[in-house]
Amino acid sequence: MSQSLKDQLSSLVYSTEKGRLCPECGESECVCQQRKAETVLGDGNVKIRRESKGRKGKGVTLVEGLAMNADELKTLAKALKTHCGCGGAVKAGVIEIQGDKREAAQAFLAQRGIKAKLAGG
Repeated sequence: MSQSLKDQLSSLVYSTEKGRLCPECGESECVCQQRKAETVLGDGNVKIRRESKGRKGKGVTLVEGLAMNADELKTLAKALKTHCGCGGAVKAGVIEIQGDKREAAQAFLAQRGIKAKLAGG
């Protein structure tokens, strides 16, 4: 079904009444970002493992399964990177730490009261 030109042009494109609108939820105060921040990413079964696949032979330590939302995960990752003295990132609910820092990460999480298992070889 094709719409007439009048129907296509009748939708609201921009309004000065509300200002800029979120493209996902259509609200001036974005509620979809708030929902994403509140979502718990892990299941609570924390595993620490080393991986080098797809990283040109460079090893990284992965901490996955933390039952936290995105903001808490970023805060924990920053503290963990400071403790280990190296760089890293948070990708898809998994904390990546540069280098083989499994024991240091496990000790750091134990100080915070988080039980973690070393996984892999």
